[in-house]
Amino acid sequence: MAFHVSSACFTVLGHSRLHRIRAVASEGSSTLKIDEDEVKLGGSDLKVTRLGIGAWSWGDASYWNNFEWNDRKEKAARNAFNASVDSGITFFDTAEIYGSWYSLGAINSGVLLGRPGVWGNEGYLDGLGDAFEQGFVKAVGVSNYNEKRLREAYEKLKRRGIQLASNQVNYSLIYRVPEENGVKAACDELGITVIAYCPIAQGALTGKYTPENPPTGPRGLIYTPEYLRTLQSLLNRVSKIGEKYNKTSTQVALNWLIAQGNVVPIPGAKTAEQALEFTGALG
Repeated sequence: MAFHVSSACFTVLGHSRLHRIRAVASEGSSTLKIDEDEVKLGGSDLKVTRLGIGAWSWGDASYWNNFEWNDRKEKAARNAFNASVDSGITFFDTAEIYGSWYSLGAINSGVLLGRPGVWGNEGYLDGLGDAFEQGFVKAVGVSNYNEKRLREAYEKLKRRGIQLASNQVNYSLIYRVPEENGVKAACDELGITVIAYCPIAQGALTGKYTPENPPTGPRGLIYTPEYLRTLQSLLNRVSKIGEKYNKTSTQVALNWLIAQGNVVPIPGAKTAEQALEFTGALG
């Protein structure tokens, strides 16, 4: 069994020491059937579970967790990790700025550092190619690349015999820009997996928040009562679909992404209960 860790800009595979993973579900269990629920990451040889877990909120006190990180929240995050692994989910998204005040919420690296593409220049791609050829990583991916940069990176790596495996982008039922700007189509054409971050729109698609009960902290500046009112029709529809199939709104939203094909969503789990709920999106 392998343990997969994805960073914001490249994906790596290490040998697992997590021997608790169960490969086949028992009757009535929510545990995944790993052999059936793994997919290749793009054209690479790396296989990942059809759904991963995002670790943006783990340790973060700048955007998540109401500006506070403590032992109780750390324990909950550890339980979320363990529950994910025990359920067969072994694909985790990390980044060097997660848990840092410098993450500044949803600001991407290019904006944060004052110049777009600072992690997407030719030297950076050369470094990723070197890491692959030297065996430090098993697959190479990028994050937040538009169609033009995606195709350029694909061709540059292809000249070295390396398949660009993934492009990690913001994608959900209420943020469908990858469909509109050509990124999803280009990924499908080139055999690059779309890794969807914020797949439940930072909780907005769970049905938990309403105009009367918006999220707290920085998310409240995005998902305002006014904005949440505009989502009510969609949220009601998602809820009805969930009732029909005995699924939660969260599971419906995640399953919708998976059903688009060539998409691996990575919702963030703060608790074991959330991690277990995510597994229900797979079937």
